[in-house]
Amino acid sequence: MELIHAVILGIVEGLTEFLPVSSTGHLILAGKILGLPETDFLKSFEVAIQLGAILAVVCLYHRRLLAGPAVWLRVGAAFVPTAVIGLVLYKLIKHHLLGNADVVVWSLFIGGVLFILFERWHRERPGDTVELERLPVWKCALVGLIQAVSVVPGVSRAGATILGGLSLGIRRPVIVEFSFLLAVPTMAAATGLDLLKSSHAFSAEELGLLAVGMAVSFVVALGAIRFFIGYVQKHSFTVFGIYRIALALVYWLTIGR
Repeated sequence: MELIHAVILGIVEGLTEFLPVSSTGHLILAGKILGLPETDFLKSFEVAIQLGAILAVVCLYHRRLLAGPAVWLRVGAAFVPTAVIGLVLYKLIKHHLLGNADVVVWSLFIGGVLFILFERWHRERPGDTVELERLPVWKCALVGLIQAVSVVPGVSRAGATILGGLSLGIRRPVIVEFSFLLAVPTMAAATGLDLLKSSHAFSAEELGLLAVGMAVSFVVALGAIRFFIGYVQKHSFTVFGIYRIALALVYWLTIGR
């Protein structure tokens, strides 16, 4: 990996982390397109670079994160199922799923179809939850369990969380905000676990590339979050479903075959 690769991957991460399109899936496909060798460092880079995006959420949502026990309780209840499953499946994820473009392509395609079908039939109901602080804790835990499906590259953590929340009767702005807040402990834990297990093997140059990637993803994620918040107020997620299907087909027809 060279400096330009770290910058490109940082841009990809920042643009896609909080959209329902799978940032990890995009990083894997981008690495294939750039011709980067599938090393342990690249796999760790694809996980740890998320720290920059985490800091963007902390920067924009620090008041909500400090809002008090009601918010912490709900974020914590959703975080626990994902943390347990991620810890148990860490080796499987790191050695068999990360870097697997076939898994990404299929996940993108199937997820895109589900997005389109969901938006076709889903209707918000008068009783849907309109405030984060009023979310039942059991619903938060169930959202976290649904989020755990995103350990499969290409599924999308944001996408799984949002669709799960909508299906449980949570209004769009609320579940999108909850997805952002839930990203902080989820991605911090994933990054911390991987760095704890792998960082001792990184060279000084690799640590420098990782720092560049994180910095770029932080700056880009600031803009992506603002865009998504504005977008979700007026639009459905069908366009993301179409994009996922198109990306999967284009990659498969041009590179993956």
